[in-house]
Amino acid sequence: MALVLTSGWASGINAYAVIVLMGLLGRYTGLDGVPSSVQETEVLLVAGGMYAVEFVTDKIPYVDSLWDTISTLIRPTLGAMLGYLIAGDADSVHQAWYAAAGGGSALASHLVKAGIRLAINGSPEPVTNVTVSLGEDLTVAGVVTLALVHPWLALTIASFLFFVGLALVIVLFRLVRRGWRRWRARRVVHA
Repeated sequence: MALVLTSGWASGINAYAVIVLMGLLGRYTGLDGVPSSVQETEVLLVAGGMYAVEFVTDKIPYVDSLWDTISTLIRPTLGAMLGYLIAGDADSVHQAWYAAAGGGSALASHLVKAGIRLAINGSPEPVTNVTVSLGEDLTVAGVVTLALVHPWLALTIASFLFFVGLALVIVLFRLVRRGWRRWRARRVVHA
């Protein structure tokens, strides 16, 4: 379950990176817990191509938020699929629970990521977007790799990052809302 929740959390941030990383680690290191289907060449090529697209779009202000909007259906679906695949030969009830847990954790982390990125787009310079995007990529790589070796430790880290991100979204939302009200008040005074 720890691997399901952690891979789901990471899928909510960058599902294609999770698939590529898990597939490559499973194929070339023989780590247990990696579903054989994500190690297939076709899956790795498609996920790698989509990761390249996401790598670029995630660095461009406002384009990243459009990509996040499109990914609202994709990331949780891929998180659910990974959960289902990790369940393996478990009975159908457990497979359903694993899929729901993977998809749910992916949706939760995706919403936090999208909220933070939307707030960051209020910044007038692109350096913030690039820095945050690279940080997300490195974090996903580190947490997924750790999840395959020490799943409970990785889940602890992913949970901590989720709650920090959630708190950040709340703080940033309040700041953005306050700034919006001040801007509207200035427009009314000058009119």
